[in-house]
Formats: sequence, structure tokens, C-alpha cells
Amino acid sequence: MPPAEVPEDVLTTPFTDHLLRNAAAGGPAFTCRTFPGPSDETLSWPQVLDRVRGVARELRRRTRPGDRVAIVARQDLGYVVAFLGTLYAGRIAVPLSVPTGRSGRARIEAAFADATPAACLTSKAFLEKLPPVVALAIEDISPDDVEPPAEVAMADPAYLQYTSGSTRRPAGAVISHRALVAACWQTTECYHADASTHLAGWVPFFHDMGLVLLIGTPVFLGAHSVFFTPMEFVRDPMRWIRLLADHPGAITAAPNFAFDLVAEAAGEPVDLAHVNSVLNGSEPVRAASVEGFHRAFAPFGLPRGAIKPCYGLAEATVFVASAGDEGPTVRTFDGRELVSVGRPYGQRIRIVDKEIQVAGPNVADGYWGRPDDGLFTEDGWLRTGDLGFEHDGLLYVTGRLKDLIIVDGRNHYPQDVEATVEAAHPAIRAGRVAAFAVGDSRGEGVAVVAGSAVQDDDEVATAVRRAVSAGHDLPLRALWLVRPGAVPRTSSGKVSRAAARDRWWGENGPHD
Repeated sequence: MPPAEVPEDVLTTPFTDHLLRNAAAGGPAFTCRTFPGPSDETLSWPQVLDRVRGVARELRRRTRPGDRVAIVARQDLGYVVAFLGTLYAGRIAVPLSVPTGRSGRARIEAAFADATPAACLTSKAFLEKLPPVVALAIEDISPDDVEPPAEVAMADPAYLQYTSGSTRRPAGAVISHRALVAACWQTTECYHADASTHLAGWVPFFHDMGLVLLIGTPVFLGAHSVFFTPMEFVRDPMRWIRLLADHPGAITAAPNFAFDLVAEAAGEPVDLAHVNSVLNGSEPVRAASVEGFHRAFAPFGLPRGAIKPCYGLAEATVFVASAGDEGPTVRTFDGRELVSVGRPYGQRIRIVDKEIQVAGPNVADGYWGRPDDGLFTEDGWLRTGDLGFEHDGLLYVTGRLKDLIIVDGRNHYPQDVEATVEAAHPAIRAGRVAAFAVGDSRGEGVAVVAGSAVQDDDEVATAVRRAVSAGHDLPLRALWLVRPGAVPRTSSGKVSRAAARDRWWGENGPHD
């Protein structure tokens, strides 16, 4: 069955028109849940519009059309208002994370250097921690009830979505107003969402999944969004599950590692019989994680069909393909167990030389300032850099082109090696392993950094080496057993193989 097409009326209706419609209808818009408590703070749609208008007024006083506006703020109602206010003003939003830690500050500085924002909307606590720029504290901006929305073309840039995890200088995918509404429609179509749906979760707003699911889609639908911070999830993963139980019919999303964490924490009784969809995406979806999550929460009513493995990327705004009402499909190919990420909705996919390529209205217009980056094929298809194939009409993602490990002419997927390492010994922590290709005078090989409950342990190291040798016919060129928290992650929580390689191998071979 061919994929549905995004209706033309969707692609020609400005995003801010949905905000104006919602304000006229009223009702709850965004709820920020804080802890301990929990305690909820909610803005209605009319309140959101007035605060958005206030932000737009201040931005118009200090910036010009086409200027970029960075958003560096806590994950609270202020972030929502800042993002929507920037679009309402007709400026280009640059949603970013807060400048915590050395790596966080480096990401902010790199994104600022690339996007050159004219202003920054931020929380008061970060005013002194930003690169030199006109900074406005969101808390100090008063509402406005008359400021009109900017007139924008649907092809105009709405925001720059900076990708995570790359070792090159940061790349800001240019997301147009047209691409944003297309992605919101795709979510609506795939998961049967409407104005009565709750969009719930904790994925960060600076990440494409969090931005579109928890801010964009609620505006598009006039639906209720309820969220809390990623750190609060880490402190108690069950907060995510309680949030779903509190909001029947919710749609939520998280990376694969979160499914492992919350399955380990399961136990208290919750009612999950009315959950709409729990999306597993943003990083490779593992069969063991899907099955473990279902086993943990099926006793509390979670339908298997509510678990939706999916696939997307920042360069496609977020959405490419997803499982539908059937839930997860797990198949074994050449001895390798793979989870399907479903079918496309509102765009087309094709496989060329094993690479997944995408075309549709949700695709970004390249990278900011880099029109010739090689992102598109000669006939205009987005090159995802992801490897995969289709089987029985379903898409399977097998790995990344840049992460592929090639030893003696044979291809090895790093996630397969990582799964073998995780299963080799109970001390190895799931979701805390990075496998990557290395090279020295002996040629190409593979090295592993593994988060372990114990370090400097010969038993664990021997078990890992034997498992990789037996499972993949690969001797490990190097193995480091480190504290689980020492394994580097991207800003969105994925294990960063590139950063692990730089830290433990570098340009001149292994180092401690």
C-alpha cells in the first residue's frame, strides 16, 4: 500500500494559525510537572498566546526578519513560549540545551558560532553563562494581547535543528514552516491523534523528537502536552510510566535505552490499559528492549500494539517511519534479530546501495550555511547515512554508514558487537557500551569501551573478549572497562561511539 500524502491544505496553513485557533477555543495547552511532589503548572491556550505575543514583541524590537534567535533555557513552560514566540515573530529559532558541564558549554559555543544568533532567549540562571549576544530572560517578558503574527512563506526557515553526536562542526538542519506542519501531520496520521490526545514525556525540547512531539504536535492539534525534565526521568524512571497512567490516551516517545531503564524499575501497580502509543526511536531499537519493556508492563494492562518502534532523523524534521497498530515486528535475518521500524507516513523511502533515502515535505532544506554538503542525491533525495532494507513492506534499519566496522573485507555492525559485550558478563551495563573501528600497523580492527560494575577485572575482560571472538570472529584490538557513567553520550542520550574513540583511542592509537 503506497504511503499517504500530506494534504495540500496542511502544507499551506501557517503554524501560527493553529495557535490562534487554539486560543480561540481555550482549554489546557502545556503542563510542566516538577518534583518533589509532583506539582503541575499549566498554561491555557489563551495564556500561551499572550505570552508568545510578548516574546514576539521583544524580539521585533531587537532583531530583524531572518535573524536567528537561540533558545538556551530550562525545560519548562518558558522554553515552550520562547520557541513559539520566535516563530510568531517571524524569526528563525535555534533550540539548544543548557550550558551545563564542559561538553554542554562546548556544544552551545559551537552552535552559536555556526548559527550566529542575533539574540538569545534564556532562563535567568543562565544569563551570565552565554556567549556574547543580546540575551533576554524569558521570565522578565510581560504578556501582550495585541501583537500580530508575522507573515511568513511556508518555505521560509522556521528553526535550525542541530544534530547530536557528530565530531565535525555542528550542523543545523534548516526546518521550514512547511516541514514542521508536515511532521506534525505525520504524527497525527500515524497515531490517530486528535485534540483529545495527551502528548506526554520528558525527551528534551532541543532534540527533534521532543520538539515536534511535545511542542509542535500539541499546537498543530490543539491538544494537551504534559512534560517534565530528562534529569527527573533519570532520577526515577517510573515517573514516565506514572505520567502515562495519569493521562489516558497519551502518546509518548523515548530512546531505546530508556525502555531498559524503566523496565528494570517496574513493579508498582499502574493502569496502562489506555495508553495510545509508546514510541521507541532516536537510536537503534533492540528486540531485547522491546520484549523486556512489554514483559514488565503487560501485567499492568499495556497493550503490545501500543509499543511503536520508529525511525527518524533531524534532517527529516523527525519522522520517517513507524510501526502502526500492529505494534513491534521482530524478525531474524541471517542469524541477526531485527526490529522493524514500520512504514512511512507522508513521505517516500527507497534503498540505494543499502542506504536509506527519503523524499517528502518534511525533509530539511539542507544545513545552515552549507548548501553543498552532500546531504542530497542528484535527483533530490535525502541521504540519511543509515543502512537498511525493506521486507514485506516494512523498513528495517541495520546501522550507520559512518559507524560500520569493516575487518578483512567483512562488515560488522557496532550495535551487534555491543549487544554481544552486554550479554558477556552480568557486570556489563546495558546501554553503556561503545564499539568502534580502529586502525594501526596491523590494519583495521575493533575496540570496545564498556561500562562495568567492576573495572580492572580479568574475569570480566576475558568473558568479553571470548564472547566477541566467538560471536563475530573478531579479536578485540583494545578493551576498556570503565565506570558506566564514563561512557560518553550525545546531548540526546545516545552512546557516542565517535567520542569514545577519540577519548580512548585518539589519532595515534590507544591511551588510558
